[in-house]
Amino acid sequence: MIAASSTANHHTGHIPVLLNEVVEALAPKDGEVYVDGTFGAGGYTRAVLNAANCKVIAIDRDPDAIRRADAFKAEFGDRFDILEGCFGDMRALLSAAGVEAVDGVMLDIGVSSFQLDEAERGFSFMGDGPLDMRMGMSGESAADVVNTYEEERLANIIYEYGEERKSRRIAAAIVKDRVNEPFTRTKQLADMIERVIGRPPQRKGQKTVHPATRTFQALRIHVNDELGELARGLEGAEQVLASGGRLVVVSFHSLEDRMVKNFMAERSGRMSGGSRHRPGPVAQGAAPTFEQKNKGAAKPGDAELEVNPRARSSRLRQAIRTEAPARQVAERGRG
Repeated sequence: MIAASSTANHHTGHIPVLLNEVVEALAPKDGEVYVDGTFGAGGYTRAVLNAANCKVIAIDRDPDAIRRADAFKAEFGDRFDILEGCFGDMRALLSAAGVEAVDGVMLDIGVSSFQLDEAERGFSFMGDGPLDMRMGMSGESAADVVNTYEEERLANIIYEYGEERKSRRIAAAIVKDRVNEPFTRTKQLADMIERVIGRPPQRKGQKTVHPATRTFQALRIHVNDELGELARGLEGAEQVLASGGRLVVVSFHSLEDRMVKNFMAERSGRMSGGSRHRPGPVAQGAAPTFEQKNKGAAKPGDAELEVNPRARSSRLRQAIRTEAPARQVAERGRG
C-alpha cells in the first residue's frame, strides 16, 4: 500500500485523494501506457510510474501545472509526457502526439489543491484574491460572469451547478450591488452572499459550511465548463482505451458523480438515457463498451480523512473497456 500522505507531502505538499484505490483500479503493468487527464500536482502520475515500468501521458490546461511537469520529465524521462489542453480533447491530443490507444485513463474531476490554495487564482474565498477561477487562465472569468450576466441566468447557474436553494436571492443581490461597484475580489462576493442569506446556526459537533460555498462552486463549474468537459472526457476515454483498458474517475460532488455513474451504467448496458451534459443513450441493441465489476463507488476511509479532510466528499468509480467499438458521439461545443 502506498503511503499517500508521506509520499505526496514529500514531493508537492499536496495529498492525492483515494491514491491507493486509484492505483489498485488502474492496475499498472510494465510496458503499458496510461493517461492522467487531470495532472494537477502529479500525485497519481508519480504513484503509477512508481508502481510499474510503464508510461504516463498527462494532460492539463493549467499553465502552472505544465510548468510543474518539468520536474517529472527530468525524473522519469521518456516514461512521462505532458500535453497542454483539456482532457475532454484527449483523443485529438493523443492522436497529434502519435498515440491511438492506451491501457488506462484516470481522471480527478474538479479544482486542484494548488488552485484552491493560491489566492491569486480566485477559486476560494478563504484568502482574498481576484475573482477569476479560470483553470486555463484564459477566456471569461468569474468576475465577467457576475458583472455582466442578467439576473435570471445568474440564478439558474447558481441553482443548477451549486444546488443553491437561495440562488434567486443571491442573483438579485449581485445585480443590485454591481451597479455601484463591480465585483472584482473573492472576499467581496463572499461577504455579500453572507450578508444576504446569513450563516446557518452552529450545531454542536458539526462544521458549518460558508454560505458562499455553493455559489463559488457554481461559478467555477460554469467558467470552466466542467460538466461539459467531463462528458467529453468520458466519451474520449471510451474512444482511446484499448480492450481491457481501465477507466478510473474520482469526483467530488453529486453532479459529477451522477454523470460518471450514469455513463458507466449506460455504457455497460445497465440503463439508457441522456441529458444536456451526460453522454447520450446507448443505441438499441449495441454491445456494451464497458464492463463494471465494481458497480458502487469507493469512498475514503477514516485514516485518509484524518490526514486529508478534503477527501471527505470524494468518490471513485471504475470500468473496464470491452472489445465493442466506441459509440458515435455528437460534436460538443464548450460553454
